[in-house]
Amino acid sequence: MSELSSRHGSWPSPIGAGDVARGVRQMAYPSVLGEEVWWEEYRPAEGGRTALVRRDADGTVRDLLPAPWSVGTRVHEYGGRSHLPVPRRDDKAIARVGAVFANAEDQRLYLLERGAREPVPLTPEPDAPGALRYADPALLPDGKQLLCVREQHVDGSVRRAVVTVPLSGRGAHDPSAVRELVSGAHFYASPTVSPDGRHLAYVRWNHPRMPWDGTELRVGELTEHGLTGEYTLKGGVDESVLAPVWSDDSTLYLASDWPGFWNLYQAGLTGQAIALYPAEEEFHSAPWRLGDRCFRLLDDGRIVTLHGDTALRPSVYDPDTLELEPVPTELTAWSHLDSDGTSVVAIAGSADTAECLVRLHPGRRSVEVLVRGAEAQVDPAYLPVPRKETLSGRYGATVHANVYPPTHPEMTSEGPAPYVVWAHGGPVGQASRTLDLVKAYFTSRGIGVVDVDYGGSTGYGRSYRKRLHKQWGAVDVEDCTAAARALVERGLADPERLAIRGPSAGGLTALLALTGDTFACGVSYFGVADLLGLVKTTHDFESRFPDTLVGTLPGFVETYRERSPINRIGEIDVPVLLFQGLDDKVVTPDQATRMATGLGRRRVPHALLEFEGEAHGFRSQEARVRSLEAELAFYAGVFGFSSDAPELELTTDPPAPRAVEAEPEDDLPVVEQLPEVTPEAGVSAGTGEPVVRQVRESP
Repeated sequence: MSELSSRHGSWPSPIGAGDVARGVRQMAYPSVLGEEVWWEEYRPAEGGRTALVRRDADGTVRDLLPAPWSVGTRVHEYGGRSHLPVPRRDDKAIARVGAVFANAEDQRLYLLERGAREPVPLTPEPDAPGALRYADPALLPDGKQLLCVREQHVDGSVRRAVVTVPLSGRGAHDPSAVRELVSGAHFYASPTVSPDGRHLAYVRWNHPRMPWDGTELRVGELTEHGLTGEYTLKGGVDESVLAPVWSDDSTLYLASDWPGFWNLYQAGLTGQAIALYPAEEEFHSAPWRLGDRCFRLLDDGRIVTLHGDTALRPSVYDPDTLELEPVPTELTAWSHLDSDGTSVVAIAGSADTAECLVRLHPGRRSVEVLVRGAEAQVDPAYLPVPRKETLSGRYGATVHANVYPPTHPEMTSEGPAPYVVWAHGGPVGQASRTLDLVKAYFTSRGIGVVDVDYGGSTGYGRSYRKRLHKQWGAVDVEDCTAAARALVERGLADPERLAIRGPSAGGLTALLALTGDTFACGVSYFGVADLLGLVKTTHDFESRFPDTLVGTLPGFVETYRERSPINRIGEIDVPVLLFQGLDDKVVTPDQATRMATGLGRRRVPHALLEFEGEAHGFRSQEARVRSLEAELAFYAGVFGFSSDAPELELTTDPPAPRAVEAEPEDDLPVVEQLPEVTPEAGVSAGTGEPVVRQVRESP
């Protein structure tokens, strides 16, 4: 078929915002026992709830909990694994597998027995909503108790511990039945008991470190009086140890980045840990959420492990031969591995295949798709194929990025294309190379995307992560800017039509990048605008993260101010689009409001779209559709092309203050006091039409 010419951005695309919001199953944290598999499945079309789903041995897939039940833990605010299958035995000693889960609404643990219509609570009702939270569950060898991390919120403070919870339900009415085994550290993860029930291993760390900076693997003896004789088996302030797994009563497997990458190790209860397969690649993903697993032990002693850079792939390691044998598969990015010792399941996808629930057969090294991620397949001709690039950054530094060129089977345009630089969140995060319909939404319309793994990103070892130490707001901005300029130099990107967008920490990167002369506009999704404000208002898990990324306070207070977009508004002269959830506890809504206020005072065209009921990351289908269409319309207005999205109106006025919002405290940076400007109508980017000042969405 002959190609038709049309302006970049105006290409007709079959991929709509609604398709993006509802078209892919978002499955996570599979669990397997024999032929049965459980997993958590996020449902945007059902108000953003997460369902608990089981696939039976005959292939039947069924929801275990009706709406409005929703599975999800808020430990560390980011949560993690929120369910666990538990074998139960009736009077005939026949195993009937139920499931324990954390309920998103009240954060209590519940047990759903096999065949039961309603779950029963296992943990007490907290004094305040969501004040007692549980995550990372494991079953004790006696099969009668759970082991998990508990997070307790009392009077503005947070306390965490490793606890046991009886499956009898006694803890729902008697709080003392929930037994605390260990406490005192700021954070805990991966509690696990040896097969003989004699030893407990767990990971802990303390402020100001994050789990990829430095953790300790601790071991103690379990007695009827609690945990005794604890000691650090491996880890420390400059070593990240993750995910201990018992291979027998006195041996553990674990991941450690002591050599510079998260590699597999074997450790006894005493002595030095031994590296199993030293390699300059990661054998574990960054531990943002509790309960993520990247290697599992088989009953025959072999280890199924994921390894690679930002796209992990599966292999089978044999401790007897010391060989690591890859599993042939066209699915290039794997996560959320689980095994019962025989069966192995995971979530896996590729650039043109939505993430699926899969079963891996270690014996014959083959992969079987159990549940596909996409109900309706998108024509691959509209999907961009990412090109993994190594670009040159400032002073010759290496910058990793994935380039997604405009892709359409029938359309073409002359000249270089508009490109949007994506700055991922974290900022210790990474860019994924799996199918992403958000990217395809833009590339199928003629807008290129370059997803940058700037310095600090995971997947490239500790030294690359440490490039961001004390340099957040500098190195990330330099690397994203360098990536855009590299595409311009190659003739791929139009220097006059470059945008940058980012969520959360990536929002700070995007906003700061607008203070330079590279980008024509920028988009911030619930982005950080005020670093000092972030320190005072964000959740406990990341409250000391800026110590590493920027510097300790009060000594680095001027650096915090200099790296805060709220204090650099005077250097921004291009249109800005701000998205914000009004229930966000990570980056609070006042940050976006104050950013919009400063832009309005300088008469900079902008839009602030706020969403009732949304937190840090939009969950509802309505919010996701509205924000995606608004982003496309924003680019259309700035870059001067027509789009199929509803027009977005920008304003040059500040938003009206809310009566419920308090003024910033004296020790927080405030928006620069600018001369009052006579109010005038705002202008729509690229059209000059009068517009509204602010939009608030209530999905």
